Amino acid sequence: QVQLAESGGGLVQAGGSLRLSCAGSGRTVRGYTMGWFRQAPGKEREFVAAISWSGRNTLYADSVKGRFTISRDNAKNMVSLQMISLKPEDTAVYYCAAASNPWPDLSVMSYWGKGTLVTVSS
Repeated sequence: QVQLAESGGGLVQAGGSLRLSCAGSGRTVRGYTMGWFRQAPGKEREFVAAISWSGRNTLYADSVKGRFTISRDNAKNMVSLQMISLKPEDTAVYYCAAASNPWPDLSVMSYWGKGTLVTVSS
């Protein structure tokens, strides 16, 4: 069983930056492909970024490419999402999740955190 806890959300002005962290506990997240997803008010949850267990492979949604960077520190059981040039449309609850299947299969995410709210003001 893997428990995931996100942190780092908050209120930021458009153009600003935030760094989200996802701490794993219980079983290590070392062997899992990890992803970040987000859900804006009134919208469905959507994929943001993912990283393979080794950190060698990453994948981004077109809407965040070039602005967000996913990284991981397996020794610390942590996954991070650095966000720059934030836009009001980035406002959402951000969730980290661990995938059931090997990279690049993100079809089934086994474990989810409770989310952290990011609000970008215009």
